[in-house]
Amino acid sequence: MILRSITGFHRDEEGHWVAELACGHGRHVRHAPPFVERPWVTTAEGRASRLGQALECVRCERLEIPDGWKLERRTPVFDESSLPTGLRRRHRVATGVWGRIVVLEGALRYRIHEPLAREQRLEPGRPGVVPPGVEHEVEPLGPLRFLIEFWRRPASAGAVACGEDVVQ
Repeated sequence: MILRSITGFHRDEEGHWVAELACGHGRHVRHAPPFVERPWVTTAEGRASRLGQALECVRCERLEIPDGWKLERRTPVFDESSLPTGLRRRHRVATGVWGRIVVLEGALRYRIHEPLAREQRLEPGRPGVVPPGVEHEVEPLGPLRFLIEFWRRPASAGAVACGEDVVQ
């Protein structure tokens, strides 16, 4: 389970409240008694009181880059001999940034550490997605060529509604 902080709220097309998470994903936070008790979601003050609190993000667990995010930049192409040492040991991408490892030739072992804890073999046509703030590392599996893409939320998509107010 991976937890992400609430950064704001907006209503979906049906008028239901969606918590905007620091990872860029959204999560519905309906008050639907008797099944779901969230009376705080019905007022601007209640929603504002939840900013900064953590919710589970299933889309992060599925390694999905948030909808609408844009490719910001790419690294140069690395091979097994030019692969930076820092990528071979535990490291993480910055908050607000998603990574995508694209193998052009060969194969790469991609290890994702807790809280997701999994390992993948990346090959051409099978990229690896790197969530923000999650430690990971790569290991070449013989000769290869790959690059890393970095994705960000578009600048125009920064503020979300929290009742009548706009919260950053």
